[in-house]
Amino acid sequence: MSIKPEHEKPSDTKVPTPHEPRRPAPPRHRRAGGGRALALLRIAMGLVFLWAFADKLFGLGYSTAAAGAWIRGGSPTRGFLGSVDVGPLASTFHAWAGAWWADWLFVAGLLGIGIALLAGITLRITAVAGTVLLLLMWAAEWPPARFTVAGEATHSTHPFLDYHIVYALVLVALATTLAGNTWGFGHRWAAFTGDRAWLR
Repeated sequence: MSIKPEHEKPSDTKVPTPHEPRRPAPPRHRRAGGGRALALLRIAMGLVFLWAFADKLFGLGYSTAAAGAWIRGGSPTRGFLGSVDVGPLASTFHAWAGAWWADWLFVAGLLGIGIALLAGITLRITAVAGTVLLLLMWAAEWPPARFTVAGEATHSTHPFLDYHIVYALVLVALATTLAGNTWGFGHRWAAFTGDRAWLR
């Protein structure tokens, strides 16, 4: 007696479809050019913060006169915060002006952010700290106000955006594009921090 083979049931597995063709990677020289541009932006931002630190510390005669240098007993925050005359936080900034902890935090922030940007390390922490500092300075100048409490024009050029916001966006962009890998110690720092990506 012959046994007839049963008809094979159709398989539930799907036939794999060919993968979509990958888009060609950008040319090497284009990627290198973008990395150098971000590195230049990072270094420029670092010099902005370090110059502000040096000017407050030594009184280089730009925003801080020699007599107002921190090493000569001046206060890095008294002049700026004490002259705030716009915005809802004016009284708060007046209370902070000249306080020892405000002076130390301000100067240490300028120095730390500047060094981190030049070295190309801890850019994520730097972006957070720098953004907080810049937003506080933005609130002190309060661009939305067109007139001071005395009725004088503030000469604000935009109701929201100013260089503090632009600088903060630059810090975020540098932190999210691995800008420390070119002309910086980003690769070595990443190897040192390992899986702790928030330290990069």
